[in-house]
Parts: sequence; structure tokens; C-alpha cells
Amino acid sequence: MTGAMYAAVAGLRAHMSAMNVIGNNISNVNTTGYKATRYTFSEALYTTVRNGSNGNRQVGGTNPAQVGYGASVGTIDLDMSTKNYTPTGRGLDCMIDGDGFFLLGNDKTNQGITEQSALSGMTLSRLGNLEFDANGYLVDGNGSLVYGFLRNTSTDEFIAASGDPNLNPEDVQEEQMTQPILTPIRYPMCYVHALGGEDGAENVATRMVTDILWPYADANGQIVDRTAPAEGEVEEGAEISRLQPNSVIIDQTGQITAMTKDEKLIVIGLIAIGTVDNPNGVTHVDGRYYQALGGAGRVHVSTVGGGLQYDPSAQEEGGGGEENVTSNIMVESSGDTKIIPGGLESSGTDLSDEITNLILLQRGYQANTRIVTVTDTMLEELINMKR
Repeated sequence: MTGAMYAAVAGLRAHMSAMNVIGNNISNVNTTGYKATRYTFSEALYTTVRNGSNGNRQVGGTNPAQVGYGASVGTIDLDMSTKNYTPTGRGLDCMIDGDGFFLLGNDKTNQGITEQSALSGMTLSRLGNLEFDANGYLVDGNGSLVYGFLRNTSTDEFIAASGDPNLNPEDVQEEQMTQPILTPIRYPMCYVHALGGEDGAENVATRMVTDILWPYADANGQIVDRTAPAEGEVEEGAEISRLQPNSVIIDQTGQITAMTKDEKLIVIGLIAIGTVDNPNGVTHVDGRYYQALGGAGRVHVSTVGGGLQYDPSAQEEGGGGEENVTSNIMVESSGDTKIIPGGLESSGTDLSDEITNLILLQRGYQANTRIVTVTDTMLEELINMKR
């Protein structure tokens, strides 16, 4: 008889745990970027009263007889599917539409990430409330650095400066980003956008060097950090423009552009999108943040629409020499995933579902308490038999 009471107590505990899940979902009904969780119940331990048998030609078989001891919370699952778009009007706010996360970290050494094994330690987030801090770093609302790929200059501008309209844009991009390094996004303090020679023509060869004002890999595979031209690198006649931080915008491809004071558009870089093998398997580590721990699988790096793709094995096979390969991280296309600027992702809580589940939990909890009280009454009657 006490088995019924123990089963009911287990049911009460399971319903209370489920109530915690619903309470957390409802409390975050207006939390942008929040991903709701759901619960499932599971049957608890069984005791076998009688074993089953298969029978034979003379006697039929019997089924096993077992008595259960209540329920428990079986799983608590994340729902990482994309939710509604909430416009904010801020140019640096952006929402990931589809699978993927923003890749975040706190390394301001600008050394970048070049090994696949380091990706599992990065922080993942779906909330794109981004801004630039006082040091020029792109950060989220908590100050965590946003990672991506920095670009030397815009392809169109480079072609225009070269004087060769037949130059293949893909060749230009390959020349500019043969070694893309996953690094914190930071806008350069200045930008060399024109170099004059003796005859007034632009020196394209020098331009390709002096335009690199951010972390890049040199010929020896070392990561170099520069936020301004080194002494002697800028030739006489070069124009240096200071960027206007307030002019920085993010478009649907994740490309970040800024305007100089003389109204020239400069491409700063691309936001990286991180994906995992099992998005619902990521682990909460701190509020809005996740990590790809056990159950999530491997972290992959991509850019929206394949704005930048890189295969380290193909680079090595291409004859550049293994010593020139500085990044071992493959950069893929994000597929259908895209970025919607000017807004954030709404909360994943469906209030109507949560209220409905709340009613069901309340009734289930009441039923389990009734089992406890009825069992108590029966035990009381048993004790009173002595009278």
C-alpha cells in the first residue's frame, strides 16, 4: 500500500520539476533571443511481481506482472528553431534567420583562431544586440567580442584602383584573403585608400600591402596586428582617411562597412556564423550563452551566402606550400541561413502553450496529492481495525 504513496510522491516531484521548466519559459516571454525548453515525463522503476513465460504445446504463455513506482522528468529539451523578427531600428542589431550562432570570445590579443580544436571552447549566442566599443571592437550587449573575418578592401574599389576592368573579382578576393583568420572584428582607425606615384597614378602593388591595417598572416605564417600604417609604409602622396564609427552598418550577408570622412565606403569584414551538428544539444553556460559540449557535436564556421569560403586542404594541395597554410579551419557557406539587420529575434516562449501545460500540470499535481491522502486514509482504516 505504501508503494502507491511513494509513486505519488515521485509524481509530485516530477510535476514540480516540470513546473520549474514552465516557470522559466514564462518568465522569459519577453526576453529577446531566448530559446524555450520543454519537458517529457518518464516512467520510474518497476518491480516484477511475476515473470512471464512463452508457454509450450500443452500450456499457454503468461505475461509478466510488474508494478511501477511513479514518474520522473525524462528529458528537458531546447528548441533552437528560429522565432519571429522584432524590429528595433538599430543598424547594428541583427538576427540570425536559420541555424547558427554568433561566435564570441574575450581574446583581445588579436592572435585569431586557426585550429579546429579551439572552436569548441568558443561561446555561442543567438542574440545579436551588437555595438562597437571604445577600442573599435564589435561586441555584444555584455561586452563579449564578436568573431569574423577582416577584409583588406572592397573588391569593386580594388578593381577600380587597378585600372583593369577585366580583372576577375574572384581572383581579387583570393589574392586578398588567401589566409582568412577567424579573429575579433575591429574597425581600423585609419584607411589608406589612394597612393600617388611620381606621375600621379596609383601604385597598386604598394596599395595591396598598405591597405592591410588589421590582423593578417605574414609570409612566415605569423599573425600581425596593425591598426595604423607602420612608419615608412605610406608613400608620399597617400591619402589617409579616418573612419567614422557611427557610420558602420551590417547588411544581410553579414558584411560590415564603414564610411570615411570623405564619404568613401570601406568594407571592414564579415561576421562569422558558427553551426553545430546538433543545435538542440548545446549547453547553457551563462544566461544567453551556449557552448558546444557533450551532445552538440562539432563546431563549423561559415559565412552567409558563401561570402567567404576556404578549404585548408585545397590550399595546401594548390602548390602554395604547407608552410604558407596558417589556418586549418574550413570556412563553408551558411546555406539557407542569413542575417536580418535592424532587429532581434523574439523570445521562443509560446505563452498559450505554456498556460495550457500549466493547467495540465496543476491537475496532475492535484491527482497525485489525492493518491497520498487516499493512501493515508486507507492506512488509517487499517490501523483502526484493532479497535
